[in-house]
This record gives sequence, C-alpha cells and structure tokens, in this order.
Amino acid sequence: MNKNYYAIIMAGGIGSRFWPISRTSYPKQFIDILGTGKTLIQNTYSRFLKICPPENIYIVTNENYADLVKEQLPGIQNHQILTEPVMRNTAPCVAYGSYKIESMNEDAIVVVAPSDHLILDEQAFVDSINNSLKTAAEHDCLITLGIKPSRPDTGYGYIQYTDQLLNNDFHKVKTFTEKPTLEIAKSFLQSGDFLWNAGIFVWSAKSIVKAFGKHLPDMHDIFADARSVYNSDKERSHINTAYQQCINISIDYGIMEKAENVYVLPSEFGWSDLGTWTSVYQLAEKDYVGNAVIPSEKVIMYDSSNCMVNVPEDKLVVLQGLHDFIVVEANNTLMICPRDQEQSVKQIVADVKQKFGTKYI
Repeated sequence: MNKNYYAIIMAGGIGSRFWPISRTSYPKQFIDILGTGKTLIQNTYSRFLKICPPENIYIVTNENYADLVKEQLPGIQNHQILTEPVMRNTAPCVAYGSYKIESMNEDAIVVVAPSDHLILDEQAFVDSINNSLKTAAEHDCLITLGIKPSRPDTGYGYIQYTDQLLNNDFHKVKTFTEKPTLEIAKSFLQSGDFLWNAGIFVWSAKSIVKAFGKHLPDMHDIFADARSVYNSDKERSHINTAYQQCINISIDYGIMEKAENVYVLPSEFGWSDLGTWTSVYQLAEKDYVGNAVIPSEKVIMYDSSNCMVNVPEDKLVVLQGLHDFIVVEANNTLMICPRDQEQSVKQIVADVKQKFGTKYI
C-alpha cells in the first residue's frame, strides 16, 4: 500500500433531512440508516482501509462529534480526528486536512470524500480511486469523480465534460451546475456529456495548496500560517481561531468551479449520497406492494403501499390505508409525511426549533 496515499473523510454535517432519526447531537453519518449492521461512517472508513494505510486516514468533524468518531472507529488515533469549532462548509474542512497532511508529507496524494454516502460496488470504487490517485501523482490536476446518471434527478449537482482527455480516462471539466430544474436535468441526460457530482475529490497536496493560493488566497494564508503548529499542542487553539476567520464556502464553488486544471473520471460503483428518505427508500428491500420497513419485526401493514417506514425495534406499529408516505419515529418524535413532499423536512425542522427550541432537534 502506497505510503503517500491519504484520505480525508468529511464527517461534520448534521443530516437534517433525516430528522427525526438524525439529530444535531447524533447525525446520520453515525447511524445505521440502511439496517446493514454498520453505520455510514464505519462503511466509509472500511472502504478507505483498502486504499490507504490506516495511519493516513483523517476524519474532519465537528468538535462535538469527536467522541462519536472514537467510539465508532476504534482504529483511529486522536491526532487523526481533526475537529472544527464551527460549521464553515467544505472549503475550510478540505483546507485543514490538506494543509495538515502537506505539512507532514509534501508528496502526499489525497482523496477527499463524505462520510455518509453509499457505495454498492466497493471494488469498482477502489479501482476508480486508485486510478485517480495515480493520475494525481503524475499531473498537476484536480480530479472529481462523476457518476453516470440513471435518471434526471433534481437533487444532484451535475458536471459537464469535454472530449479532452488526461491519462485516457479523465475528461476535462467544462461546467458545474448545482441542482437543476427537471427540464434542465432532462436536457443534461439527452446531451450525454453530463455526470452527477459525487463530491469525491482527488489531488496531490501540492496541487490543492496551489489552488487555494490562487482562488482562495485568504483561506490559504490562514491554514499555511498553521504549518508550524500542526501536530503540536498548539494546533487546536490555532485552528479554533482560524475557523473564525474563514468564510463559509464550499470547495466546489471556492475552487473547483474556478480552477482550469479540473478533470472528471466517469464512474459506476453503485453510488448514492443518501441525501433524503426517498434515496433510502429506493435502495431498501421492499415487499410485494413496495413498502420498505427498517426494521420490520413489529410493523403490520394493511392496504398500504410504497411507504418508507423506520421505527424503533420495540415499537409495535400498525398502518392501514397509507400509500406513498414516510413514517419515521425516533427520539420521542413521530413524523408522517407524503414521500413527494419530503423536501419540506428542512422547513419542518426549522419550525419545530422555533416552536419548541432545540429539545427535539
């Protein structure tokens, strides 16, 4: 295994779309949402053990989740958990991990990935990442993985690519588009040169540091100035101060959409970002009338179809005459919502917070 290969796993989100199971104190990356016996972050960590030495895997998370990371990933050492004092989107997260790694090994090649995605074909994923790491080691480029779209999904970002190739497999990126309308998404699929943006990136430490210097120079200075304190007792206090100075911006908008040396690898490895209950429903096992129930031991359904049900194991639940609904109970909260209105969950969470405070959030 290549000692210059590193992984940064981003695990700081709160997963509000999976409320009430996902809470601010216990977000979705630490939950076994699909009922597989492993949490999402545990599955992500296991995948990267096939790519990087275990000591080269770093978790960037909110400081409130450090104990959860240690509990769920017993192989992780304290210095591999990089804690963020506040949420500042993905650019500071990527900068913190990348600059820390670069300060230890200037020849490092880094893969950055979310902690809460589903990968069904792990070998294809490992092959795609290894191919990307090898290419990033040979070229000054920023690589993103694109998923061949199977439908005009309005919940994903899209990457348009050209015929210009790098190492035979990597296409020059032409445009990035955030979540489009349905009509635009349909036109993307018809054109044949668009991919879903998986939010998985690969680059050399040198290339990403140079990109920060060019496109986010203030953030570059903040994390470059910390080179002398990484892996010392002063690191945490310095980073706490640094984050207060960082703007809230994504790595996509801050760098990937601006850089000239961005390439995408078209990939197929059974990917889902597990962003909504519908995405879980689509992946879960269903009965003959389309009901997905996790867990299913004590749920009885009459004249009900196409429902997503997730309730506590010891709760007896009886549903009758319910079609195309999400039924979720957790943390003394029950939510019943039409599946086609699940985009309102974020607003529901905001309303609950305003009415009842943070008790249920």
